[in-house]
Amino acid sequence: MYRPVHQVLLASVIALAVAACGENLESAGPLGDLTTAPESISGQTITLVTHDSFVLSDGVLDAFTRATGVGVVQRAAGDTGQMVATAILTGDNPLGDVMFGVDNTFLQRALDADLFEPYVSPALSGVPEGLRLDSRHRVTPIDYGDVCINYWIDRFDDDLPPPQSLADLADPAYRGLLVVQNPETSSPGLAFLLATISEYGNGWEDYWRALRDNDVLVTAGWEEAYYGAFVSGGGDRPIVVSYASSPPAEVVYADPPVTEAPTGVVTDTCFRQVEFAGILSGTQHRAASEALIDFMLTPIFQEDLPLSMFVYPAVESTALPRVFLDHVDTPVAPHHLDPATIGANRNMWTERWTDLVLR
Repeated sequence: MYRPVHQVLLASVIALAVAACGENLESAGPLGDLTTAPESISGQTITLVTHDSFVLSDGVLDAFTRATGVGVVQRAAGDTGQMVATAILTGDNPLGDVMFGVDNTFLQRALDADLFEPYVSPALSGVPEGLRLDSRHRVTPIDYGDVCINYWIDRFDDDLPPPQSLADLADPAYRGLLVVQNPETSSPGLAFLLATISEYGNGWEDYWRALRDNDVLVTAGWEEAYYGAFVSGGGDRPIVVSYASSPPAEVVYADPPVTEAPTGVVTDTCFRQVEFAGILSGTQHRAASEALIDFMLTPIFQEDLPLSMFVYPAVESTALPRVFLDHVDTPVAPHHLDPATIGANRNMWTERWTDLVLR
């Protein structure tokens, strides 16, 4: 998901978010149910395991504690792949009680390892069926986002319009303009690889040969690509693998302020990532963990996601900030692959990609 370098919101945005938490605490719909949680959970402390990019506005988790009496300690466990791998290795002695941030690219691996206990939150009814990728409800959808090709608008004109498709990126007209991330070390890099596999099926290897021949640049991670090789960070490449939510981030963090995003999104190239939370098997705080899952689907938590992690809230009725409404071009039909298909083939696909592109 989108993780800008500046992981702290503008002071005014933080103030508004915290104020909203306080105003909505008593009238936030599903949050009201938390105040009737069993008294036995009050005074407990649970551990929330997350990837390193997890961030919320100040006061959000405090609202959960005020409503339930349950304290939350966050434990970062690396990127998504590292977090899942570590949780598997420590299954007999769980890292914590609840895990946030496993996405559909690593979901099957986590499910196959029985990392999570099934739980159906009462608030799940507000989440679209298309985001509920586990029929056994071992994980709960919390947010989603789209990995897409982004381009720097001012570098294109009538003589060279911005690309409109994956196929355009292999056109000699765009030679030397694209920077991507290594799918073995980068979540958006993996998502982009999956988009090409979804688009081309068994022909994906030929497509990547064409990109290689068209002088594609590969970086280890998103930050090196976006704030290094891409124009936004002073680089010379005007096309990059990033997110559909990158344009509003460019507006939010612009200094001096801007009213129009300098980047555009090629929506036909997008791959949808869904992030989940689940109760880790073996927790000693089952009721408190259920309450935290419920809280993640309340307006307080859901409304904070767009401007804290630049993702879309999973609950369909959640109000979006104006900057999202004005500057996000949402793909109508993003690419996707079944988590089981990804789980069965991910290692083979990334190994073949490495042979094709890097060797």
